[in-house]
Amino acid sequence: MHLNTFSASGFRSLTRVRDIPVSCPTILAGRNDGGKSAVLTALAFLLGAHHLTDEDRTYEQGENAKGQRCAQTWVEGTFTLDAAEQEASGLPLTVRIRRGSRAGEATCWEFYGSQPADSRLRGLGRLLKPALADLVTEYGLTPTGSLKEDLLAAITAYARTTPQVEEWQPLPRDLEERLPRLLAFGGKDESPDDAVRTALSSCYETHLEDETLQGQVREIEKEITQRLEKEADSLCRHIRQHCREFVGVEVRPEVSFKGGFKRAPLEVSKADGEPVDLTRSGQGSTRRIALAVWEWTSNLLEATELAAVGETDPETPTQTIVVYDEPDTHLDYRHQRTVMDIIRKQCALPHVSVVVATHSMNLIDGVDIGDVVHLKLSDSGRTVVERLQDDTHNGIDVHLGQIAAAVGLRNSVLLHERCFLAVEGPTEQQSVPVLFRLSQGLSLQAAGIALWACGNNEGALHLAGYLVKHHRTVMLMVDADSRINKHFKTEKLIKAGLDLAKQVSYVGEADGLNELEELFTDEQWAAAANVHWPRQPGNPWSAGDFAAHRGGKFSTLILDMIKQQAQENSPNGKTDMVYSLVTTLTTAQDVPQQLRDIFTEVQKLAS
Repeated sequence: MHLNTFSASGFRSLTRVRDIPVSCPTILAGRNDGGKSAVLTALAFLLGAHHLTDEDRTYEQGENAKGQRCAQTWVEGTFTLDAAEQEASGLPLTVRIRRGSRAGEATCWEFYGSQPADSRLRGLGRLLKPALADLVTEYGLTPTGSLKEDLLAAITAYARTTPQVEEWQPLPRDLEERLPRLLAFGGKDESPDDAVRTALSSCYETHLEDETLQGQVREIEKEITQRLEKEADSLCRHIRQHCREFVGVEVRPEVSFKGGFKRAPLEVSKADGEPVDLTRSGQGSTRRIALAVWEWTSNLLEATELAAVGETDPETPTQTIVVYDEPDTHLDYRHQRTVMDIIRKQCALPHVSVVVATHSMNLIDGVDIGDVVHLKLSDSGRTVVERLQDDTHNGIDVHLGQIAAAVGLRNSVLLHERCFLAVEGPTEQQSVPVLFRLSQGLSLQAAGIALWACGNNEGALHLAGYLVKHHRTVMLMVDADSRINKHFKTEKLIKAGLDLAKQVSYVGEADGLNELEELFTDEQWAAAANVHWPRQPGNPWSAGDFAAHRGGKFSTLILDMIKQQAQENSPNGKTDMVYSLVTTLTTAQDVPQQLRDIFTEVQKLAS
């Protein structure tokens, strides 16, 4: 069973939030008290890792509702079932499952699906044999035998043929046991002992389910303790390797069969044997130990995946969702990068998802912007979710601006602006983001590049000079025929502070061409024209139609040709024509080599 998205209602500040993704990874960003911890706790509640209390219920709003809690709290997820789960439960591939309760009632899991309109035919699996026999007689059924299983099979088959209704109903116990497991590493104040306990609790649960551990309670406790000690030894070695100033590292698991995995206190010492009181150590040391624990957990998750693959008749592993709450707090930049490496390693595993609540630009910078969830409080004090709705270049910029404001950055210093690419006008503004993403495999923003369309040659030069003056990294990209423009004389570029060899690119010049449009082959132009601006049937565009206009002002000549000969639609100017062309390209090799070289150089500047 795999959790894809979840929603919450009546949980703390989450009056009604919808469709929070569970990705690889999902990043929760926003101001303090914006709802990040509430979202993580709601996820834990859905998966059975959090006990709902009255304090978790949202306060009602309104003149007559002061101090009153909401009557119903629930968290709902959209889950994908594997083939075995579908066969055993009779449910479809995708199913809605929620956990919640009304005030004063017990918490329960439910799923939304069809069931018989006749209430007597519901919950058949919970009935005893006499009750099943009465139903078989009442409906005149003929079971294959007299056993309870035979009676249940007959009445179940009959129930499927009766009128059905769609509504919430109790989740079968076998699906409860297949819900994703949660590994939650706490916030900035989490102690190393807590991190160790979280990491080893997964091992504990695995060993507790081992069929060989049957017999006396003391023998079971002894066996589990011994196994955890072996796991703890491996963890201690990893901590010593990761934090070399601590020579002595020891974990002593304490297990109670009735109470579960109680604790695993961590003891460390320096080279001279002096014990280290972690409660009085700097936050940097404790966080680096936690970092080592998380890295070890990645190895454990990977080993679990490999073990499942190696079995002759493997059961699909249960999804593991690893949750981090501000994991990079008190870590220096190098260790922040290590956190991102750990998260990437965990996300690479097929049945592992990661959710991270953070303010860190390094973590936000390391994922697809579509996986960033921006949380903020509305005027009413309730959390609202902002997701990237528009996957275009402008849409990404708007979303980045919202996050930048939330974490206290100035608008002029957006998340990824490590390099500025200055271009002439709207044609480049529209086409370059598409070409760059196709060529380099990521968006301009994800590469740390801010695109500036300056409207004309003079504007491009002024912008480039301004950025260089303020010690910003910049690349100026203009058409080769702009060399004859007085604004781009060599002495003017030098005066603006630009390095002519590294920061100025004349598009087309290396191939003896004058402008961007000429870089694309005649075959590419013909293919695009046949897609977007076809001529009369039986008279498709050919490469020769465009080759005939080489040598003059190519973009103007082919635009006029298309407008005159297209059957119906024609380009709405040069910008529309070039953008339509680049959208027909499908591979990085389709991008002209000269542009690929420029993009690679700009990406190097950004890094």
